[in-house]
Amino acid sequence: MHTDDLSRWIHAHVFDQSNPLAERSTRLVMWITAAMMVVEIAAGWWYNSMALLADGWHMSSHAVAIGLSAFAYSAARRYAQDARFAFGTWKIEILGGFASANFLLGVAALMVFGSAERIWSPQPIQYKEAIAIALLGLLVNIVCALILGKAHDHEHSHGHHHHGDAHAHGHEAHQDLNLKSAYIHVIADAATSVLAIAALIGGWLFGWAWLDPLMGLVGAVLVAVWAKGLIAQTGKVLLDREMDHPVVEEIREVVEASGADHTLTRVTDLHVWRVGKNVYSCALSLVTQDDRLTPTRVRECLAVHEEIVHATIEIHRYPGVQSAAAKPATHA
Repeated sequence: MHTDDLSRWIHAHVFDQSNPLAERSTRLVMWITAAMMVVEIAAGWWYNSMALLADGWHMSSHAVAIGLSAFAYSAARRYAQDARFAFGTWKIEILGGFASANFLLGVAALMVFGSAERIWSPQPIQYKEAIAIALLGLLVNIVCALILGKAHDHEHSHGHHHHGDAHAHGHEAHQDLNLKSAYIHVIADAATSVLAIAALIGGWLFGWAWLDPLMGLVGAVLVAVWAKGLIAQTGKVLLDREMDHPVVEEIREVVEASGADHTLTRVTDLHVWRVGKNVYSCALSLVTQDDRLTPTRVRECLAVHEEIVHATIEIHRYPGVQSAAAKPATHA
């Protein structure tokens, strides 16, 4: 097989983890969200509801952020077989999720500003009309959540079917963080819609006009918390912070057991990073007393963990080698 053909085959079969259903679902939700955004912003301005207006602007950022998620899927699929991406294009999706999370933080800040403005300068609200629009927004959010939830369930079951329980070191390892970011945007929209409805009903029935901007502040805090969690998850992947993952110690154990009996083999340097939702690459150096140990033998031992799709191995041979972990404990 020609080198270029081999490279394309590797990208297509190892690093291409595209999710067509998630891409289609995300794009559909983007258009639904954009349409509802226009309705809510217009209604919030016309009926003078800060909670409804905040929900509309909140939804506008979601339309942009979910659009970014859809674009990330499209770009990842388009360049999936481009050999210039050494480990595939999966991180384009993670970058889309990271950007969406930052949009959420921006929305939270706008919600705080708008709510504070209405606390200092309250305005009359047309409650019945605003409640009707908020209920419509909530219904749209529920429909969008069901669409994305179906895509998530398909992706999760598909991952388990192909990769098995060997990869189940934690639910996060199987998550499509780009899809999760779109889902969180929709859920955040639904939550702010519920808060807006509660505020409007309270103001309509009991005259609690202050409840409208207060719920805007509560919604802002809720959105900020979700955004922080998503930024932490996507940032971890983008920065290759994987050395606390259980797979790292599993690699170390397998490699150190790869030498022949009565010989000592120790990993002296190990780097592991994720190159897909469920797959990892590693680079390692080891010292061994086994003169017959080869990189091929180490890879054969690593094959028990199917999630390791690429390994760079360096072997040093020393007689009588002993790592710090193998030395007897000493006490001061």
